[in-house]
Amino acid sequence: MDWVRTLEIRTGVTAVIGGGGKTTLLRTLGEELAEAGCKVLLCTTTKIFPFEGMPCVTEKGEDALLAARARSGLVCAGTLLNNGKLTAPAVPMARLEALFDYVLVEADGSAHLPLKAHAPHEPVIPAEASQTICVVGASGFGKPIQEAAHRPELYAALAGAAATDIVTPKLVAAALKTENLHHRVLVNQAELAVFEAKELVILLDGPAVAGSLKLGRIF
Repeated sequence: MDWVRTLEIRTGVTAVIGGGGKTTLLRTLGEELAEAGCKVLLCTTTKIFPFEGMPCVTEKGEDALLAARARSGLVCAGTLLNNGKLTAPAVPMARLEALFDYVLVEADGSAHLPLKAHAPHEPVIPAEASQTICVVGASGFGKPIQEAAHRPELYAALAGAAATDIVTPKLVAAALKTENLHHRVLVNQAELAVFEAKELVILLDGPAVAGSLKLGRIF
């Protein structure tokens, strides 16, 4: 599956926000781009665990990044925390953009939930980002907002609903349009709710696609 082409990933910095598969999307895009001969960096402006089986640079300065880039087309980087997670790299984003063909940034957290509403301090999108992709997990359809969304009360307010209301495509579309933080939407996990995922894409009336990162398929 050519996710890079489908999501129109551009050189430079791309931010990924939302829920339901952000980390998987970063890795999937990174692997595709590296296989095509590009130099790719995966990182965060919030907190993520290092990517398994991938060179991970936690040192300050550019030397370690350059050495890792010479060994592998796909590298992750960040500042290592005591809990084993990474936060933002010590090297400024503008320099990372200069050192790599593509920099893919996870720019918020969703507590492993399929839907996400953003507090005033979120998402942390780098100024250098030319595109922001919002991931929506189709596994949230049919569940109450309070079970499916990170920051459920805020999500409900964005959608003009109650936290106990059931998640529908219309409700998700309302929340996304109210926040208006994205350039493009990926409705992931579409194999779990194909009709609802496709309906959401239609309701958004903009750059959006329904698919499954797990299956490598667009619906």
